[in-house]
Amino acid sequence: MTAAPAAGVRLADHTTLGLGGPAARFTAATGTDELIAAVAAADAAGEPLLVLGGGSNLVVADEGFPGTVVQVATAGVAREPGGAPGAVRVRAEAGVEWDPFVARCVAEGLSGVECLSGIPGRVGSTPIQNVGAYGQEVAQTVAEVVVYDRRTGERRALTGAECGFSYRDSVFKREGPDRGRYVVCEVVFELEESGLSAPVAYAELAGRLGVAQGERVPADRAREAVLELRRGKGMVLDPADPDTRSAGSFFTNPVLTEEDFADLRKRVAERLGPDVEPPAHPAGDGRVKTSAAWLIDRAGFAKGHARGPVRISTKHTLALTNPGGGTTADLIGLAREVRSGVAAAFGVTLVNEPVMVGVSL
Repeated sequence: MTAAPAAGVRLADHTTLGLGGPAARFTAATGTDELIAAVAAADAAGEPLLVLGGGSNLVVADEGFPGTVVQVATAGVAREPGGAPGAVRVRAEAGVEWDPFVARCVAEGLSGVECLSGIPGRVGSTPIQNVGAYGQEVAQTVAEVVVYDRRTGERRALTGAECGFSYRDSVFKREGPDRGRYVVCEVVFELEESGLSAPVAYAELAGRLGVAQGERVPADRAREAVLELRRGKGMVLDPADPDTRSAGSFFTNPVLTEEDFADLRKRVAERLGPDVEPPAHPAGDGRVKTSAAWLIDRAGFAKGHARGPVRISTKHTLALTNPGGGTTADLIGLAREVRSGVAAAFGVTLVNEPVMVGVSL
């Protein structure tokens, strides 16, 4: 059921950064019907709306949110018929915690999400961001996303193709007339019925596992290796580790045209020497993906670089953290400093990965 709205709830208590001012109204929905009803009521009243999951990919203004915040607290998971031979469909409501869902899939002999272990947040946020790590992304396994269409007032089922997935992006997030139109209610994953992982695609993970890229290993072994790697970077939530008080990777890896990448190579050679090459990975359509972490580090921002009470993680250059006592304004100031420094050094403008509420870079 939907809880009665409360006033003045601190959003800092509902984000992994521990930042964010009060919500004018705050309610939690524990079922899909209740979620849709709460969203429809806010829309009918002309209220600004923020749909909140685990708060792990969110930066909220110190002033808070001047409308209704609906926290998604749904929790249903069920297998269902359909799918390709050798595959199993699993339907999860949007409020299901993501990492326990991954653990359940691995324990039940379902393969395809094991390399996404340790990522905070809830199932509903994964298609929005096209969450990915260590060579996997949810676009590879999402078969259907059930949404509430705020424009028509109807419940719809979008296929994976209709979600418009690309690198850390989807129709749910992309700038344009449909941004904010859909509220994710349920996600259907099509997973291989196998105790083996998907082929290991990421070099760092393959090295940790001691296998060649493309090989398969027991899925539980892949999951543990991913968790070990993430813990070493402060990317698994731990109340005892201030480096985990972050929104995960703050910047996406830049995807550049061939012309822009050639300009980057020239700037790198001028700044770092003719023998230094920036990371380069094919990104399709003649584009090249490079590393935001590499650019930040080479622009002179070391791990632990601080701006007042906030800092770059001491373990991972891409994470901006609030060890304690910081404000959203502090965090945005640090993000702008890093972005400006990288642009000045290399001519590349970094793009934030977290969703910004009431603030911008």
